[in-house]
Amino acid sequence: MASDVLVSTQWVADNLDKVRLIEVDVDTTAYDEGHAPGAVGFNWTSQLQDQVRRDILTKEGLEQLLSEAGVSNGDTVVLYGDNNNWFAAYAFWLLEMYGHKDVKLMDGGRKKWIAEGRPITTDPPAPAKTQYKAKELNRDLRAKRVEVIESLGKPRKALVDVRSAAEYNGEIMAPPGLPETAQRMGHIPGAQNVPWAQAVREDGTFKSPEELEALYAPKGITKDKDVIAYCRIGERSSHTWFALKHLLGYPNVKNYDGSWTEYGSLIDVPIEK
Repeated sequence: MASDVLVSTQWVADNLDKVRLIEVDVDTTAYDEGHAPGAVGFNWTSQLQDQVRRDILTKEGLEQLLSEAGVSNGDTVVLYGDNNNWFAAYAFWLLEMYGHKDVKLMDGGRKKWIAEGRPITTDPPAPAKTQYKAKELNRDLRAKRVEVIESLGKPRKALVDVRSAAEYNGEIMAPPGLPETAQRMGHIPGAQNVPWAQAVREDGTFKSPEELEALYAPKGITKDKDVIAYCRIGERSSHTWFALKHLLGYPNVKNYDGSWTEYGSLIDVPIEK
């Protein structure tokens, strides 16, 4: 386990007073029902995305968000959430792109914390405001549509589609109950399907590096390639991006956060089913 970025629930429990804990859930109501003591809750729809353009949070937006959450540049930030850390991984990717030095993911997320009977509270913390300063965006961690289209058919490039097999095969548009969709169904030509859930165990913790290697390598998702991960809106692929970059140490791996909702709606691009 890459202990520098992936920490256990026990580690978090032992260090609650030394870290800035942030919960980011798919279900944006979950935080109010109970969260780890001291954890601030971020809403991925209203706080982690630009509210006018379809884009990630701006540098100024992130500075304001983290300042109000009481986060200083030198703090150890620990992220966790529901659905095995989908949006916690997305927030991790965002913080890494904006240059936060010390950010970690709690292995197993919210589900494991609660399953182990660890303390939860409904009291929101009231942290003192800080003056957080983000770095300029590191574009090496993010793929945009032009790069995705240019990578098609190139042997040095590898696309990994981390959606379910039914989404990949073009049988369904989106997982049940999730509203963001595209105009067409299917997948990006040449993309290999390794559903994000295959990277975790039953309790939501990540599999060992050896198990992860055995998952991706046979599909041609290997260290020597420029890898782009995508899903539907970029959160499940952040989870896979984290596994490839931080647990397997892939040197060149990007998250395509436009993902299928963008690609599947583009005019005049090839699609496979």
